[in-house]
Amino acid sequence: MNTKYSDLINQTYYFPQEEFTLNKDTLKFHNIDLMKLVEEYGTPLKFTYLPQISNNINKAKNWFRKSMEKNKYEAKYYYCYCTKSSHFEYIMNEAFKNNIHVETSSAFDINIVENLMANGKINKSTYVICNGFKRDQYIENIARLINNGHKNTIPIIDNYEELDLLQAEIKGKFKIGIRIAAEEEPKFEFYTSRLGIGYKNIVSFYKKQIQENENLELKMLHFFINTGINDTAYYWNELVKCIKVYIALKKECPTLDGLNVGGGFPIKNSLAFEYDYQYMIDEIINQIKIACDEADVDVPNIFTEFGSFTVGESGGAIYQILYQKQQNDREKWNMIDSSFITTLPDTWAINKRFIMLAINRWNDTYERVLLGGLTCDSDDYYNSEQNMNAIYLPKYNKEKPLYIGFFNTGAYQETIGGYGGLHHCLIPQPKHILINRDENGILGTEVFSEQQTADDVLKILGYDKK
Repeated sequence: MNTKYSDLINQTYYFPQEEFTLNKDTLKFHNIDLMKLVEEYGTPLKFTYLPQISNNINKAKNWFRKSMEKNKYEAKYYYCYCTKSSHFEYIMNEAFKNNIHVETSSAFDINIVENLMANGKINKSTYVICNGFKRDQYIENIARLINNGHKNTIPIIDNYEELDLLQAEIKGKFKIGIRIAAEEEPKFEFYTSRLGIGYKNIVSFYKKQIQENENLELKMLHFFINTGINDTAYYWNELVKCIKVYIALKKECPTLDGLNVGGGFPIKNSLAFEYDYQYMIDEIINQIKIACDEADVDVPNIFTEFGSFTVGESGGAIYQILYQKQQNDREKWNMIDSSFITTLPDTWAINKRFIMLAINRWNDTYERVLLGGLTCDSDDYYNSEQNMNAIYLPKYNKEKPLYIGFFNTGAYQETIGGYGGLHHCLIPQPKHILINRDENGILGTEVFSEQQTADDVLKILGYDKK
């Protein structure tokens, strides 16, 4: 009878997979022995496998290169990193090894861009695409960047007033883009995105406020779908509307030569994940090419701004099962040594799924459980694996510690969780390590941050006045 945890995984999924393999009864991630990490650093533990950032960037570049060659698409592709996914320096250092560009969302992003420039990570040929709703500090920082000579900074106009605010601060001629306010999915509570300018108003806006202004050079139309790039009627319908706006605007504006196909690629959230990236890119490129050829306008350079796709699959979290609570006949609660609310906040806030697997004891029998966090909040749990009400893990045994891993957690969790600050019920922030490989493929690890101490927390709360 197949009752081992390894049997369950093998019967449910194709296993092993590219990033997940088994060494006897313990899990390896990108050939990293996760139990060795536990033995060296303890739990709870967060880690970032840096090479995966470059891997995903270069996969996307290759997909777009192939698609443009296949479709005889005579324009360029620019990969931008969406900084809001993770602002950490170690992320930026890895990402910008790959000749990419940057998309910003708020004022402090510009300070990061200036730091990257000062340290030679990016240069004057790097595009800085400035998105988001802009007010005083953001406007001032964008203007400083442009006034200091970074001519490839392109503020994306989100509303009519921003144009005047930018012109008041920027000296001389500068480039701009316009963001389209896409319509939201039918099931969404709002009809239209709160960001951008409506489809029907963009050409008239250009004619009234940009066309005769010698200080403005319109270079980009920005299109963003909140739910990401997916093979749905909704996505293709919005893309077609965007292409029509691009063509109408291009006929009025010769300088327009860029289309930002905003919205991210999905990342793997289950061992059963399937998504044909090359097919989606081929379809996007093909639709743009056909429409532009029919309208007799030049195809645009393509910009993407991938955030989660860039960093998500580099991150992971490891916890120990501290104790099992049998709450009634059906509910067994495995309590982890941290909190989902504080360390994986998207599981609590938006019911996001991550890949969850046992780290060890794969040859033991399994049981149906629920996972609970340490806080006193009833919402501090994880039960969304496979859309069931429970999760299967090796049976709890007080004498044989069980460790579990959550994978592809590298986007947003640190900033939403309030890195370096206070956390719900004062649960401490876990230790975080960075994992890299040298030119010979040898793994190396370093501690990025230690687990928070009581002194750290008391200082934030104002008890340490020294």
